[in-house]
Amino acid sequence: MRRGRRTFTTVVAGALALSACSPAETANVRPATAPTAAPKERATPATTPQGPPGVLPRRNEVRPITRAGDLPPVISSIPTKRKVVFLTIDDGWEQDPGFVRQVRDQRIPITAFAMRDAVEAKGTPDESGGPARYVGAGKWGYFRRLRDAGVPVENHTLTHPNLRLLAYDAQRSEICGSSKVIKKELGSGPTLFRPPFGNYNTDTLRAAKSCGMDAVLLWTATVQPGGKIAYQVPDKRLRPGDILLLHFRPNLARDFRILVGKIKRRGYELGNLQAYLAAATRPR
Repeated sequence: MRRGRRTFTTVVAGALALSACSPAETANVRPATAPTAAPKERATPATTPQGPPGVLPRRNEVRPITRAGDLPPVISSIPTKRKVVFLTIDDGWEQDPGFVRQVRDQRIPITAFAMRDAVEAKGTPDESGGPARYVGAGKWGYFRRLRDAGVPVENHTLTHPNLRLLAYDAQRSEICGSSKVIKKELGSGPTLFRPPFGNYNTDTLRAAKSCGMDAVLLWTATVQPGGKIAYQVPDKRLRPGDILLLHFRPNLARDFRILVGKIKRRGYELGNLQAYLAAATRPR
């Protein structure tokens, strides 16, 4: 393990999921409107969290996974039989302060994959959840608040291209460039990478490795507007170890509340992704 940074070493544990964050999904959004300033959050007393948010793996709960070859592994689920799922969120367009409050006050475990242009409100926002209200409202300051709430901020490229269409050097520029921005703005660099649209090839894995990425993280289900879960398995249900993908869309706080309630009603817990990755790679 490299000293001074989070490191997770895993094997390929899932097939590519292609439905979320698709070109079709972003093609019909309306042009960006002027960002609405986020309302000021009420001051809250400083507290010291008691450990990381989310449930942690039990002893010998997670099946061991080992590295295959020298490229970062591609992971879409965590190998556990416990009824636990993992929440991840991509891009950074809609910077809803209510979402930060939920994550912070309820100590909900979630991992963010930031895309520079979305965070900085460059280009056309994702308004598939409705009219945007908070596009770029806090920019990197918003992600600093997420970081302070215990949210790891990982790599989702600079401009959200289809990496399969880019040569190695262009892919490396997107991934390494994103890591540099995140480290500059948040103080520490990412170690997980999520390719836009879920599209990647061998050059992507080579570029990710050269930029310090330990794993490429995909997903097993997506969360649509209204908190609806779009499953990618025939039986259309949650499974232990599922990784769910959300986006920073309009009505995020409302949809997130619906989603968390739905997961808990189905008897699932929300897991700490980083702790589970570490448990899966710990020497036995």
